[in-house]
Amino acid sequence: MIRPLVRLATLSLACASLVAALSGCAPLIVGGAAVGTMVAVDRRTSGAQLEDEGIELRASSRLRDAMGERSHVNVTSYNRQALLTGEVPSEKDKQAAEQIVARVENVKSVVNDLAVMGSSTLPQRSSDTLVTGRVRASLVDDKDLYSGAFRVVTERGTTYLMGRVTQREADRATAMTRTVGGVQRVVRLFEIISEDELRQIAPDQTRPASARSSASPAS
Repeated sequence: MIRPLVRLATLSLACASLVAALSGCAPLIVGGAAVGTMVAVDRRTSGAQLEDEGIELRASSRLRDAMGERSHVNVTSYNRQALLTGEVPSEKDKQAAEQIVARVENVKSVVNDLAVMGSSTLPQRSSDTLVTGRVRASLVDDKDLYSGAFRVVTERGTTYLMGRVTQREADRATAMTRTVGGVQRVVRLFEIISEDELRQIAPDQTRPASARSSASPAS
């Protein structure tokens, strides 16, 4: 039951994100039950999840105040690691953006992958949103992975994968993402944990879902 709910939430989020990209407005409401399921399988602590949300909000606000409309910068935080993607007009702006985000409360590290170039077009951003949705849906469909353990971002055809995962999970998710239509490059920003650590933080996720299913008695 959980996997169909997560897939529904994934598709809902992808559609809402696309609408937001086309309209310039952020979606306000998403299906609560399905999103709650996704939060429940997130391997970050609840405190880290709240801090990541705060980092994204504060960093985005400060970047807008400092750079206005001349830059297109997206901030994605996972376990206090802030990823910067998008476009800025100069190397000076790129470095300034990194410094601004590095000073935001609770930020542990910054990955600056901003491109010095003109801002991407609306069709390009819409395409990236669809690619992200396809990657998320593929993660949900893969019975050997737990989609809630991953954060996915796509910018100009480059897909960034974040999450607290084992090496096994990282390699499988990377290989799967490379097969998704529209993905031109994959950047891994994982926090690699051991299988023992996984057993401690998520004991119900220590075996692939397919293995758990095959071990379950027939009803």
